[in-house]
Amino acid sequence: MKQFLPFATLAIFLATGTRADEPDTSAVPVRHRLSDCHLHLVDFLQRTEGARAVLAAMDRAGVDETMISGMPLVKEWSQREHQQPQYYLDDDGRCYWYSATDVLVQREISALPEADRRRFHPFICGFNGADRNAVDHVKRMIEWYPNFWEGIGEVMTRHDDLTALTYGDPPHADWDTLDPIYDLAAKNDLPVSVHSDISSVWKRQPIYLDEMENAIRKHPETRFIWCHAGISRRIVVPTLTDDLRRLLTAHANVSIDVSWVLFDAYLIKDGKPDEKWIALIEEFPDRFLVGSDKVGKFGDYPHEVQRYYRILDALKPETARKVGRDNFLALLPKRVREARR
Repeated sequence: MKQFLPFATLAIFLATGTRADEPDTSAVPVRHRLSDCHLHLVDFLQRTEGARAVLAAMDRAGVDETMISGMPLVKEWSQREHQQPQYYLDDDGRCYWYSATDVLVQREISALPEADRRRFHPFICGFNGADRNAVDHVKRMIEWYPNFWEGIGEVMTRHDDLTALTYGDPPHADWDTLDPIYDLAAKNDLPVSVHSDISSVWKRQPIYLDEMENAIRKHPETRFIWCHAGISRRIVVPTLTDDLRRLLTAHANVSIDVSWVLFDAYLIKDGKPDEKWIALIEEFPDRFLVGSDKVGKFGDYPHEVQRYYRILDALKPETARKVGRDNFLALLPKRVREARR
């Protein structure tokens, strides 16, 4: 049986060449210069379109610089599965930790000309934070590639379905196993980006907020970036802006990454920027960062980062410049900030 496009979808397709049920990958005219606080060079199979593809996408989107990391987990292709999964949710197969991801990032970025390398800010992520040996991997990466790494993360802790699909017992943000890594980050002037869900799928209270806050409190000299404000798929916490306001007021060493599902689920309400979020960002203009959270493929990169224009346009110009670009760059090591002057 032939399938026909709905009239509205057909009209959009005829006008733009894009189906309404497909992502719009086109770039719009650049009106905010951005830095990206969250980008994965490789996917859950450690595959990538490459750093040059990232650079081309950044140029189209008006992004000057980006954090870049590997992916600390690989999706297993189980014998019982007939199709190779491409993403951690594609089937119920497990995921396992993969330290070589950091080497892949180092090789890819180091092969670029110096001017291009300066646009990337590599973070170490290839470790299981539940393992007391994890800090040895971080030390090894710093020793093997001196002055290459500019941060640590995305540190995977609580993470919706990924937690249940990962072999072993994934760490919590405040576990003792992660303390040496947070201390090492402070010693080496490296920010730490942490994914730690604020709640579970079935609760509407911030039942895990204390895990992230405990880590922040225990390590006041470490600069933390909380990925997605603790939000993952299907996590609904109505008090989130109030919870973040209290956290940001109490702790000066944490910033909020507003990438991924947080945008559609929280930042935009009825098609417009949520007034509570705009007020919160204006109250803490130095503490919010934008990011793409792209994973290995970058065809729709411009769409992913330029959608933040809707938020940035609602902010004061000075705040928009900080959130869109400056705040992430200010968290980088002093040696990197000084070299940029």
